[in-house]
Amino acid sequence: MTQQPQTRVIPLTCSGHTRPVVDLQFSTMTTDKKYYLISACKDGNPMLRDGQTGDWIGTFLGHKGAVWSARLSKEAHRAVTGSADFTAKVWDTFTGQEMHSFAHQHIVRAVNFSPDGTKIVTGGQEKKLRIFDLYRPDALPMEADDHSGTIKTVLWHPTQNIIMSGGEDGIIRVRDLRVMREIAALPAGGPVSSMTLSNNGNLVCWTADNKACFCGLTPSEDNIMMHTMPRSVSSIALHTSGDKFVVGSDSDPWVRIYDALSAKELEVHKGHHGSIHAVSYSPDGEVYATGSEDGTIRLWQSDPSKSYGLWQKIRDSE
Repeated sequence: MTQQPQTRVIPLTCSGHTRPVVDLQFSTMTTDKKYYLISACKDGNPMLRDGQTGDWIGTFLGHKGAVWSARLSKEAHRAVTGSADFTAKVWDTFTGQEMHSFAHQHIVRAVNFSPDGTKIVTGGQEKKLRIFDLYRPDALPMEADDHSGTIKTVLWHPTQNIIMSGGEDGIIRVRDLRVMREIAALPAGGPVSSMTLSNNGNLVCWTADNKACFCGLTPSEDNIMMHTMPRSVSSIALHTSGDKFVVGSDSDPWVRIYDALSAKELEVHKGHHGSIHAVSYSPDGEVYATGSEDGTIRLWQSDPSKSYGLWQKIRDSE
């Protein structure tokens, strides 16, 4: 009996950065049925790309230090970045121009937009959350300082005025912004390295030490699912189906896919030449991106047997 050949897994390599890529985010699907990818890098030059092809669109120039975090607004018309130059900057993604620069007293490690794009939240080595109103950029920000370690990731609840934050103190802190009060403190399983929403907005996913964790949007210890992984994990993204997730690790260069319920390893892929700091799934689930110590971004097909975008052209040319 003739054995069927396995479908080759061919990542697309996106070059341009000159130092480690430390953060990635796909945008949501925009009204014109497109999506975009933003990357943060220690070279200080965050980049915007076409999410389906990886083609470079532009570089946001203005930071004077490593950029640790980068996020896009809902329609991808704005970007926010946090940097070692003690600033968070907001950019116009159509022109590439800096719109606002918000000064801090130390390195900004985490940034994000409110769901309506009118505010940003920042966190970092000051151990403080700050919320800036983009309609009143000169006003003093709201602040909170419940964390006892560097804040490395911040999330805005998709429908409620609630912020979740995590970092070196190993606690996911949940804050009601209407009263600026902490309403929950969840054990994260270790120092938190990343946190993201699932593409359907129903789950919060985070990594802590060697834990891959999932929690419902009503945060409580009772609805946390925590997988202990065989190695440390630096970043996580859940597939649109909810059936599987991808993780990166600071300890090796392999991309690994796991079953969401059992944490059984489903796929292992080699492509990078350095540890993987950031992962993200596209909003349609067709592609996931990985960012590495080697200074590259790689795009991978979720289902390599499907005809999709540039991968089809690669196969046709072989």
